[in-house]
Amino acid sequence: MFQKLVSHNEDIRRLVDKGYAVAFDSGYMLVRDIFYLDANDALQCGAIVTKLVFVDDEHVAQDDHQIFFAGSHPYNLDGSPVANLGGGETGLALSEAAADVKVQRQFSNKPIVDGQKVSFANFFDKIESYAGLFCGPAKAKYGEQANPLTFRSVRDDVEDSVFKIHDTMTSRAEINDLSHLLKDEVVAIIGMGGTGAYVLDFMCKARVKEIRGFDRDPFYVHNTFRAPGKFDKGEWRKPKAEVYQARYENLRHGLSLKAKFIDASCGDDFEGVTFAFVCVDKGSSRAGIFDLLIAKKIPFIDVGMGLDRKHGPLSGILRATYYPPEHAEKIRAEALAEMSDRPADEYRKNIQIGELNALNACFAVIMYKQIKGFFFSESVLYHLLFGVGDCRVAARSVESLNEA
Repeated sequence: MFQKLVSHNEDIRRLVDKGYAVAFDSGYMLVRDIFYLDANDALQCGAIVTKLVFVDDEHVAQDDHQIFFAGSHPYNLDGSPVANLGGGETGLALSEAAADVKVQRQFSNKPIVDGQKVSFANFFDKIESYAGLFCGPAKAKYGEQANPLTFRSVRDDVEDSVFKIHDTMTSRAEINDLSHLLKDEVVAIIGMGGTGAYVLDFMCKARVKEIRGFDRDPFYVHNTFRAPGKFDKGEWRKPKAEVYQARYENLRHGLSLKAKFIDASCGDDFEGVTFAFVCVDKGSSRAGIFDLLIAKKIPFIDVGMGLDRKHGPLSGILRATYYPPEHAEKIRAEALAEMSDRPADEYRKNIQIGELNALNACFAVIMYKQIKGFFFSESVLYHLLFGVGDCRVAARSVESLNEA
């Protein structure tokens, strides 16, 4: 990534050519060897960190005029803190490759031209301005020992091992540490119909190591109306697994979708799986899948939907149920998910609506990310119901199982 960004972005190339110790990590540009004076007039060495906004795969732009700083507040020769540095203490998660850069602060400073504050035109002007503020007093006192133009090459940037494009959403939101909580996850999605397709879409954009999807059904016209993203007439009648593999394989690595029916005999397909989503609408199919996952002690979330037209407009319930291995048999015994097929079931009339499929998938993925610590949760939920008629949510926590 270093050579690609330097060769395609003139402002970054100018920084490197001038001698700044430029590197890239986790969607940020790092400039090390930024010397400054601390509160005791001692020489310190910090680093400037600034967000990269990828406008395409090769070109980057600034997010704003602010920077992160690995170091304490810089001081002037007279012992006063460098002024007009808005912001304050903060932290920022970078990769292990940049473990030496410990972000402690965020600063905001705009240059003044003709008495007016203006934005930086490019990265070169931005780094030059901040480096002048920080390094100027240090260089005046310590000479070349405090020169930030070290021409040091720090090629510690690492390519994202999951995504085939830069995950700039995570760096812009400053949640790299939370995203890394998912980096070793191997997730299985059983059923890629209405709800399962949205679960797949969400998980493809999460930093999980591997996704295994299973659905032997073909992709028909009606699937187009409750599936995320574009459609192509050439997709109709192809297996859903083939359709979605083609849609998402240019986004990420570690994606394996198979046109396969899953039952208790499919243990080999789930070796190494750390979590599963069950998104099937037949109770008989669900029973065999539960047997498999519970036997292999794989935690999973099962989703369900029941809609009807008893009152004219559609109404019904969405459900997401979590089965942790230590409580899976007990939760199964509660019969929260149907294990057999009912001929008169309203759901078998294919009453599914895209927005409700997406919402059901949202509930399942949010529950999963709460379990993994990505989202805050006052308690881990194992059963969630959403009423379409009143938009109310009812939930039960895993703690209640321990108390029972």
